[in-house]
Amino acid sequence: MPKPTPALAAVLFDWDGTLLDSFDADSSAYLAMFRELGIPWGLTELAAHYTPNWHRVYRAAKIPRSKWDTADKLWAKHYAHHTPKLVPGARHVLAWVAHRYQLGLVTSGDRVRVLRQLRYFGLTRLFATHVCAGDTPQKKPHPAPLRLALKQMCLNPPACIYVGDSPHDLEMSNRAGVRAIAVIGRFPTEAGLRAAKPEFLLNSLKELPDVLKSLTR
Repeated sequence: MPKPTPALAAVLFDWDGTLLDSFDADSSAYLAMFRELGIPWGLTELAAHYTPNWHRVYRAAKIPRSKWDTADKLWAKHYAHHTPKLVPGARHVLAWVAHRYQLGLVTSGDRVRVLRQLRYFGLTRLFATHVCAGDTPQKKPHPAPLRLALKQMCLNPPACIYVGDSPHDLEMSNRAGVRAIAVIGRFPTEAGLRAAKPEFLLNSLKELPDVLKSLTR
């Protein structure tokens, strides 16, 4: 007899592209950084090589490892000129989910930047944990960040769902044993998401409550 599926206890989210509409800020910062480093990349090249793991972007752009710290600082300097907004419907969806489940955040974003944005939007206390870049030695798609969040929340993988907008989010979830929901956002990840054939692929974050309802009937 198959084991019953554990009741859903928590929903964990990616930040950039999933809850935060940061594509314009992120891409503008990349392009400005490339210009300062003398790298002839535009949006086409960035889209072709984009991944939430920015070190892979650096490698694709042939930025020497010795200049990665400089690239990080340049990106942050230019990003600071922008104030991204939440994805349409994000606040309503988060309120709906938080009323029913624990919430967690697992992001590749820098902790200082992400926590500053969470405070700006008044969302910090909504999440039981915030796992950011540097909290684990490994980056997405390695399962370590998601596993750390589950450990901090005292949860088992089958009782959780992770929501993200990139193939790396799906791979991390799969490797951690967590069910995943993919959301198509503005970052250039749609083709990769479709190729990964996720169990759930949403055109908008606003569709999440209905999917969660269907899973708990």
